Amino acid sequence: MTERKKWEEFRDTGLLWFINSILHLFGWAIVYEFKVIGVEDKLIVYPARVKFRGFDGKINSEGYQKISKWLADNADELYEESLL
Repeated sequence: MTERKKWEEFRDTGLLWFINSILHLFGWAIVYEFKVIGVEDKLIVYPARVKFRGFDGKINSEGYQKISKWLADNADELYEESLL
């Protein structure tokens, strides 16, 4: 019933932005960052308390576009899964 996905895919759908938009209301965020450790990149994801609330207009527009695109591309599959 579950399929493991990569953080990059989750971020690219716009869902990380969307969830952080909600979490910002409470002063929280999921932080997603790359760190170069030695010769390789390491992805670090963690929850954090934040003082800012919301994103600027450009980031919001990009987030809405990503989510709209993802929904358009996945609507049939989401509907079929809802019937299970």
